[in-house]
Amino acid sequence: MKDNKDYIVKATAANNQIRAYAATTRNIVEEARSIHNTSPVATAALGRLLTAGSIMGSMQKGEKDLLTLQIQCSGPIKGLTVTADSQARVKGYVAEPMVMLPPSSKGKLDVGKALDLGVMSVIKDMGMKEPYVGQTHLVSGEIAEDLTYYFATSEQIPSSVALGVLMNKDNTVKQAGGFIIQLMPFTDDVIIDKLENTLKNMKPITELLDRDMTPEMILEEVLGEFGLQINEKIDTSYYCNCSKDRVHKAISSISKKDIQEMIDDNKPIEVECHFCDKKYVFDVEELKGMVK
Repeated sequence: MKDNKDYIVKATAANNQIRAYAATTRNIVEEARSIHNTSPVATAALGRLLTAGSIMGSMQKGEKDLLTLQIQCSGPIKGLTVTADSQARVKGYVAEPMVMLPPSSKGKLDVGKALDLGVMSVIKDMGMKEPYVGQTHLVSGEIAEDLTYYFATSEQIPSSVALGVLMNKDNTVKQAGGFIIQLMPFTDDVIIDKLENTLKNMKPITELLDRDMTPEMILEEVLGEFGLQINEKIDTSYYCNCSKDRVHKAISSISKKDIQEMIDDNKPIEVECHFCDKKYVFDVEELKGMVK
């Protein structure tokens, strides 16, 4: 029986020649859907990016490392942003949450059409002066393929990325999850060929999730013949760290002239967090304190 908590497993196979991560993220994606009131196709797109963000966040080494995945695109969804920390706590939003599209030719939610052409940025803030930024063009807009392309071109790591979100008839999230499998530079050609063949003949990730398969079972399906070793299991969750103090700092950092204009309006201002829709109100006295 499947554990109801969202979690990620980290594994190796083929004597450490293969590194693998798999996640179940139904609760994260359902929470994002209920916060942002996303349409089914927007839920699928954001859910895939949140799943990737949680896994890639957990790959980071430093406790305070932050990862941001950002997509700017020409499709009707316009853009998506996901941020994750190294504890696999993740949050995200879409620019146009209500986007509606007909199903794809395969009868699936058409994430590729919702995104269309665009650019994916991977920003890693590791506490250095400047964050690392890797950028690639979207190859399909389906997100998993775009990340596979990013890993190959920006990080020179041959990878296989699979991400899936399944919806219920009432538009709540039925299942969500995915995996990232990466080859080390010293991987044997025989193993590469075998793995490519396994991946080619594998059922779609949504089908595996629909069968109630856990992340461990999914990795066993792909990497069982390579001597899979599960090394770690970590929780992942939707988490927004916004606070009135943080929003106060953000407003304080804009120009004094702009704050003065808000004061002259003589009305409290309301600021909404993009990630969790929480609203923060600042009265005129608080605004005056910012320009002193």
